[in-house]
Amino acid sequence: MAAGKRTLLRALLFFYIFLRRKLGSPLTPHRKDSHNRCFSPQRPEKFAGSRRRAVVCSVEGGLLKSSSTFPYFMLVALEMGGLVRAFLLLLLCPFLCCVGEELRLKVMAMVCFRGVKEEGFRLCRSVLPKHLLEDVGLEGFQLLSAGGGGKKVFVTGMPRVMVEATLKEYLGAEVVVGRELKVAGGCYTGFMEDSEDEVLRELFGEDGDGVTWVGGRRESHHHLPFFSQCKEVMSEEDRKAWRPLPRDRYLKPLVFHDGRIAFRPTPAATLAMFLWLPVGFLLVILRAAALLCLPYNLSIPVLTFTGMTTRSIKSPFTPAFDGRRARQRRGRLYACNHRTLFDPIYVSGTLGKPVTAVVYSLSQVSEQLSPIKAVRLTREREEDRRKMEAALHRGDLVVCPEGTTCREPYLLRFSPLFAEVAAEAVVPVALDVRMAMFYGTTAGGRKWLDPILFAMDPFPSYTVEFLEEVKVTEADGTRRCSYEVANQVQGGIAAALGFECTMLTRKDKYLILAGNEGFVEKKS
Repeated sequence: MAAGKRTLLRALLFFYIFLRRKLGSPLTPHRKDSHNRCFSPQRPEKFAGSRRRAVVCSVEGGLLKSSSTFPYFMLVALEMGGLVRAFLLLLLCPFLCCVGEELRLKVMAMVCFRGVKEEGFRLCRSVLPKHLLEDVGLEGFQLLSAGGGGKKVFVTGMPRVMVEATLKEYLGAEVVVGRELKVAGGCYTGFMEDSEDEVLRELFGEDGDGVTWVGGRRESHHHLPFFSQCKEVMSEEDRKAWRPLPRDRYLKPLVFHDGRIAFRPTPAATLAMFLWLPVGFLLVILRAAALLCLPYNLSIPVLTFTGMTTRSIKSPFTPAFDGRRARQRRGRLYACNHRTLFDPIYVSGTLGKPVTAVVYSLSQVSEQLSPIKAVRLTREREEDRRKMEAALHRGDLVVCPEGTTCREPYLLRFSPLFAEVAAEAVVPVALDVRMAMFYGTTAGGRKWLDPILFAMDPFPSYTVEFLEEVKVTEADGTRRCSYEVANQVQGGIAAALGFECTMLTRKDKYLILAGNEGFVEKKS
């Protein structure tokens, strides 16, 4: 009888231990490696409510839709090194496809960064953020957010200087672990220091206890104990199906960006660009000849045949004026948002008559290629007022109150000077442009290339919409506040385009993109 009781108790004890191991218990201590598993996209709720000391994300394996780093190195080569360095990187592409990840990164870093000045490297804030953010997958960002609280750490195989600004300013990274580029004489040597392991050990120790990993491991981390337990859970095909991260998920809006490349420079796209360059130069000559030599009724069909398209949404309303006051009447003032240097030209072409444009800075090449008259402003208020009033007495005038171009769907603050010189009303003009290959604007590059690259683009497309005029005088004849008129014009253009109004100015743009206030010293 006693032996039977002992057998029964032993069976119950083993059954209780079995249930505890299978079902778990709040009193049961977690296994040491239970925090060290990769975050699986199939089971995101597993880590949603757990507390973590840190969430570590692999940029190439768990955040971006594509693990290829070639486009970002190509951007550095094109924007900092020019066409020769970019062409060399393109020629090395077959070799890069045949070697391992580590050697591929070292070769690309050597080609792109060799001889680049450390002080002048501003691509991390002006060019790379747009291309990196467009490649961030919404699903990967959601996995990162659902990985639990704690410090967000991003691990990348690219040089830290390329991605740190984007990850910290727009995605909320607290620590970015990447390769360090060696510097000699104020210039990058192209060699990278393998200091990632030391940084990771300082952050998490040898075992990485209490860390949630998002994404797969890389070859360079195979010898770290906590990376050896991390398996690839996000394949390249799965990431290609990810949706892009919406703009409203950024920590701050991406208002300004620079650079000439309007596409993602993959090997195939970069090869197509180099093949297009000879054709593009011929196209520039043809389009410039059509603009300068032909009247509007003939130049517009020729430009449309070459791929330049214009879409006019609404024709302007032109009121009738008394013939006796025709000599005293001043021209109409058109206020438009600023996308490229060709804004006044497209307004003039849509109206079917020449107009005068006011500009703050214009290169000699742009002035020679312009088919309409341009009046230079000095940024001295009274002098600029006199020049604009004189131009209005001669005919219609087009002004861009933003003072500088903006590529993204935002409007900069409108200067109220145009509302002070208008006689009776201002005609708002909403402009939007689409570029397929090159951007026709720059903040820190060679501005004389702006019209050439715009005309070299295969399919530049403009949308011109004339809005209802805004009165600058009240019913009793008194003038309205110029700031009120400027804000009304800005709001009307933003509503027509679906853009967002900001209080940013030209000075803010150049401080962010070029590190200066955008003023050029006059040559004696």
